[in-house]
Amino acid sequence: MSSLAVSSLIDAYGRELSVRRGLSDHTVSGYLSDARNLLGYLSALVGARSDDLTVADLGLENLELEDLRSWLGTQQRAGSSRSSLARRAAAIKSFTAWLAEQGVTEKDAGARLSSPSPDSRLPHVLSVGDAGKLLDYAKDVAEGGNKSKIRNWAACELLYSSALRVSELTGLNTTDIEGDTVRVFGKGGVERIVPLGAPAQEALDAYREVRPSFLVKPTDALFLGDRGGRLDPRTLRGILHRLSGLAGIADTAPHDLRHSAATHMLDGGSDLRTVQEFLGHSSLGTTQRYTHVSPERLRSAFGQAHPRA
Repeated sequence: MSSLAVSSLIDAYGRELSVRRGLSDHTVSGYLSDARNLLGYLSALVGARSDDLTVADLGLENLELEDLRSWLGTQQRAGSSRSSLARRAAAIKSFTAWLAEQGVTEKDAGARLSSPSPDSRLPHVLSVGDAGKLLDYAKDVAEGGNKSKIRNWAACELLYSSALRVSELTGLNTTDIEGDTVRVFGKGGVERIVPLGAPAQEALDAYREVRPSFLVKPTDALFLGDRGGRLDPRTLRGILHRLSGLAGIADTAPHDLRHSAATHMLDGGSDLRTVQEFLGHSSLGTTQRYTHVSPERLRSAFGQAHPRA
């Protein structure tokens, strides 16, 4: 095992994540990126490129908790947020546990690694009015007939209508839309069916008419980039940042639309369990973190329910 090349080690870990654990491509990519980053940090300590080294060259058999803490420290000094540090720590704990299982390391160095508390601040919530301004602006510019702007309108409507994660939206296939519902594969490949609002259906109908003009070769991907491939999540984030600026509202990210949709549902009287199903959260606690009670709803509930209101 000590003569195993680092590149082969990463390949084997990738197969573990995707084949045996069945994680999504997005999650696998993130876990492998963090594993490579750690190995790159260790290789820099011995003055060589990680891909040119073996397990023995890195001294990986004797990986220690302090090595992991030191690596996380470099991430913090480089400006990583608390939530990013927490995610990286979780990813590396998975990696070190696997290394120990495979006999690459003598012990699981990450077993006692404490994850930084994630940043508890929530994404900003658009008011109903600002959400309407954004989507109305996207529709107005799409009426000029530009295919990319029609696609952008449909993507924004769907993000808000069905409270999708950006990776869920860009991962949709044409067969995932059935009438007024959309089939979504969320984290861990868990499937859920969520409704589509009438404005989202209107935008999707318009996009379906221009979608063939994006095609370079046959593909099942619903949302296509300007070069014909599946729309990249980073591209969609950039589109939404630009649209929110042009619409005259605060800078908005895709997750802000998801969080806003959930909050607006709660404000409209939906119960927390329904919103949990809508968002695809396995734990109600996660939903409670990402959906807060607005002051308006709190005042309304107080007025209706409190005997001394």
